[in-house]
Amino acid sequence: MVAPLLIFLVAVALVFDFLNGLHDAANSIATIVSTRVLAPRWAVFWAAFFNFVAFLVFGLHVARTIGTGIVTPSVITDQVIFGALMGAISWNIITWLAGIPSSSSHALIGGLVGAGVTHAGWGVIEWSGLGKTIGAIFLSPGLGMVLALLLVLMVSWFLFKRHVPPGKVDNIFRHVQFFSASAYSLGHGGNDAQKTMGIVTALLIAHGALEGEFHVPLWVILSCQTAMALGTLFGGWRIVRTMGSRITRLTPFQGVCAETAGSITLFLATSLGVPVSTTHTITGAIVGVGAAKRESAVRWNVAKDIVVAWFVTMPAAGLIGAFFYWLYGAV
Repeated sequence: MVAPLLIFLVAVALVFDFLNGLHDAANSIATIVSTRVLAPRWAVFWAAFFNFVAFLVFGLHVARTIGTGIVTPSVITDQVIFGALMGAISWNIITWLAGIPSSSSHALIGGLVGAGVTHAGWGVIEWSGLGKTIGAIFLSPGLGMVLALLLVLMVSWFLFKRHVPPGKVDNIFRHVQFFSASAYSLGHGGNDAQKTMGIVTALLIAHGALEGEFHVPLWVILSCQTAMALGTLFGGWRIVRTMGSRITRLTPFQGVCAETAGSITLFLATSLGVPVSTTHTITGAIVGVGAAKRESAVRWNVAKDIVVAWFVTMPAAGLIGAFFYWLYGAV
């Protein structure tokens, strides 16, 4: 018989996944909405579909990293998982209400580390897995920005040499953006949904409900992808405004470059099993296309606020996760 507590914690994990989709919907649709290629209500359906089917494209390396590579698997208990999930959920809600595009991924990892350390001390941290995740805080937005900048420069040069008129450029990239937005949503679903899969699978192993080597059951894959897709359907309109227009104004051409750069970064990270922040990645790409136009095209004060949120997310979620770990024990 499945323990009621296990069912409850799996449900909490799926709530986090739903909020992840809700919170990060802007990552997938901000550029295509801000360029007016798709209306918001259609953009969320578009993104939700590609978020859901991502498991058919990617392996499950990120899920393994989360389930076994952040804290020692043997210290994972119901109390640790509850603290981790509540730390991430609380921080997601706080930043969503404030319209700050912080990272759901790093909120989950911060919550897991905070609860794990509170449970058994600093020795439980798997520094190899956590180290590459922290490194991705810097590398993913940096790579997204550089790739976007290079794409803008190369495609602009090609269009200039071909003497393509600006009006035709806009029309061409309005069609191309359907493909770049799809690719980015696919990358988002492939990397982000796997984090919750890793948490649920670790929980199942801790309860003895899953035997053998670490592997993600099909029902866990489908549940997590569905929860994230549903969250995406509800959108994150406060954050869409920040991502799509407050950092820099985007044209369809710039939107395609930003999404393509973000997609390449996410595809690479997911194939390597690195849990990166989709928020960081697309923000870096948007800054890159804005800077390619001119430095003043980027609202650096908005970008600065987002960067501050990046650095605060993991420790803040860790502290909240530690608090909920203690609260669980007290109750």
